[in-house]
Amino acid sequence: MEHLRACLEEDVSFKTITTGLERFRLVHQALPELSLDEIDLSCDFLGRRLKAPLLISAMTGGTPSAEMVNRNLAAAAQERGIAMSVGSQRAALNHKELAATYRVRDVAPDILLFANLGAVQLNYGYGLAECRQAVDMIGADALVLHLNPLQECLQFDGNTNFRGLLNKIRAICGELPCPVVVKEVGWGLSAKAARMLVDAGVGALDVAGAGGTCWATVEKHRATQENWRRIAENFSDWGISTADSIRWVKKAVPQTPLIASGGVRTGIDIVKSICLGADLAGMALPLLKPATISSEQVLDRLDEVLLEIRIAMFCSGAQTVRQLDESYLYQP
Repeated sequence: MEHLRACLEEDVSFKTITTGLERFRLVHQALPELSLDEIDLSCDFLGRRLKAPLLISAMTGGTPSAEMVNRNLAAAAQERGIAMSVGSQRAALNHKELAATYRVRDVAPDILLFANLGAVQLNYGYGLAECRQAVDMIGADALVLHLNPLQECLQFDGNTNFRGLLNKIRAICGELPCPVVVKEVGWGLSAKAARMLVDAGVGALDVAGAGGTCWATVEKHRATQENWRRIAENFSDWGISTADSIRWVKKAVPQTPLIASGGVRTGIDIVKSICLGADLAGMALPLLKPATISSEQVLDRLDEVLLEIRIAMFCSGAQTVRQLDESYLYQP
């Protein structure tokens, strides 16, 4: 709940790092030879057909208010045929009565739905059984294991033992009967990390680059001691920008399904991300406040984003998502 409060009430952006997406522009085509209503936003991801290349990224769970947020997000995802991830389910694994705050299948029976656990928990007692429980708890299609080493360092009681984690991820990938997706939480994946993870059997990656919500700043607002606030502040410009992470990871593991997130705020950002090599783009913060109100408010915001994707593709001369690549971009 403290994380949600900070994101809703505080300025939790990076100080100087940006997503890097602003470095790129889409090549405007004055004669697209298309009709706007011909633009096809549909795409495939992990064997599922989506109506648009958009993922509602992980935000919350484990509190009464989180239940409403997740259900509003899921209902909107169902209406628009897009994917969604719930927040970390650690709270519900430790306290079974909280499982309902993550369950959304009754309002979103058809969406591509991701379960979510912190990968580092595999070094703190979790294993295949807990991963299965997270997936089964919500009827998920895949499991996200998130990586957050800096965030754990900035929490007073953080879990900072990441030694031997790769082999444990490899074991989960080999035994879990659904795809495993690994994502950073907002500081980006390097090419080295991407290769290690794909070699371990990970089915997809989410770069979650720097430039959007700065979790170091979030932890600064949560800290109760001045020295911890100072340390967090000094890491408020750490990380790999979203654009750089997309390009590095795509080059390192070109055949691996890729999600771009981290500061994705508009439909234009999404089209740029796909041109740089992503298959989907994840969005969180722009949908958080609407989700605290109603699913209709989430739908209104999603429809703006989807229309922006459609217009950006139309004015770039791309009829389908599959056509988008770096040839549609230039750097001024």
